[in-house]
Amino acid sequence: MNFKLRLWRQANGNAKGNFQEVEAQGVSPDMSFLEMLDEVNNDFLREGKDAVAFESDCREGICGTCSLVINGLPHGPDRGTTACQLYMRKFKDGQTITVEPWRAKAFPVIKDLAVDRAAFDEIISVGGFISVKTGSAPDANGLPVPKRDADSAMDAAACIGCGACVAACPNASAMLFVAAKVSHLGHLPQGQPERQRRVVRMVSKMDELGFGNCSNRNECEAACPKEISVEHIARMNRDYGVSALLGTDRDRSEAGA
Repeated sequence: MNFKLRLWRQANGNAKGNFQEVEAQGVSPDMSFLEMLDEVNNDFLREGKDAVAFESDCREGICGTCSLVINGLPHGPDRGTTACQLYMRKFKDGQTITVEPWRAKAFPVIKDLAVDRAAFDEIISVGGFISVKTGSAPDANGLPVPKRDADSAMDAAACIGCGACVAACPNASAMLFVAAKVSHLGHLPQGQPERQRRVVRMVSKMDELGFGNCSNRNECEAACPKEISVEHIARMNRDYGVSALLGTDRDRSEAGA
């Protein structure tokens, strides 16, 4: 298979970027998209050119490191799939493929197709944890959890933090990512002591870091490689409203208002 690639090239976050057209020839249909880029980079290096920078780690759809917008779609055209698990047989021979980085103010470009997603780490740092001492692992049936809550918590926990939801959203919102992290812990008994504080802190940090607001277009769910439901956003919004109100009342009480 042969393809014409339009690769985004940008020397660093302050440089002006542009598309570079490259021919990818003799591509096996069984290659993953990243393996195809590896071969393109091998050609670059043989020619003494600078290889295109992109991110990858596990290449098994687990780590969330691969972050490419392929023909306008985060992770490409295959639903529920990361870029590293997208195979070239999904494209037509001779097709032109445009490859870009995540486009978001909160994800500045490092180089070419690689972006800095440290903003997600900052959101996690303010609330994506529990601080209670749990001791050794409890018996599986020691803390009963309703099946509906357990299933929803597992759905939210599937989030790999890749940022596709941000890249797909017209407002570059991180609502699905934050909602997944809030919902994961909020469904479980261990997450209840900090439930109110968690949602307020994580949403506030998201806003502080420059992510946009949710416009309910559900592009995030469509782009998510783990197909996490936007129902988690609705649940987070409900928790946020209640938590903000209770938090304000508590602050007033402590201040003697």
